[in-house]
Amino acid sequence: MKTKYLFPITTFILSFGCALFVAIKVFPNNPFTGNKVEANAASNIKEGDLIFQTSESKQCEAVRIATNSKFSHCGIIFKENGRWMVFEAVQPVKTTPLEQWIQHGRDSKYVIKRLKDTSALTTDALLKMKNYGKSLVGKEYDAYFEWTDNRIYCSELIWKVYKNGAGIELCQTKLLKDFNLTDPRIQPILQERYGNEIPLDEKVVAPSDLADSNLLKTITDTY
Repeated sequence: MKTKYLFPITTFILSFGCALFVAIKVFPNNPFTGNKVEANAASNIKEGDLIFQTSESKQCEAVRIATNSKFSHCGIIFKENGRWMVFEAVQPVKTTPLEQWIQHGRDSKYVIKRLKDTSALTTDALLKMKNYGKSLVGKEYDAYFEWTDNRIYCSELIWKVYKNGAGIELCQTKLLKDFNLTDPRIQPILQERYGNEIPLDEKVVAPSDLADSNLLKTITDTY
């Protein structure tokens, strides 16, 4: 190789190496690195697993306070076209790639739980769960926590998918008044949402209720 070509080639290699290093550090999900988060999370996943996280929104903070739990959002994991997806009730109800869903949580922390007895999750039951879930896709997020199918919130979605698809009640439902509604951080949100007519007897289920279900066991915990 002629000496005059050596410097440009060396410069190119060094420049490319630096660019690759920056890409890995700044953009961890770029094509060079692959979906590491998803690969790590998916190593021990099965369809029907539940995934929980701590979200950052004002409403999610209120949910954590009212339920005395670190969890404020949750979803169900299914496989679509060979890729792990999380079925979730946000705005609107939809499926989100697992890696993307994890990154939405605080510090990308999450917990995955599974039925202790998975024999009920037959191929037919999973299909029914998915079909029932599809009937809810596009529904608006329910910021009022009403026990109807007009709008849906995250833990309600999971509870109903399991109940209507597999015939399993993951936990007992509660009433809104059963939660910690007296905290001064929650009062402004309740006032904004309901005025002076808080539906204290509304049936509800919280992410913490699902996470504490004695029917479930923890598969992965990154907290």
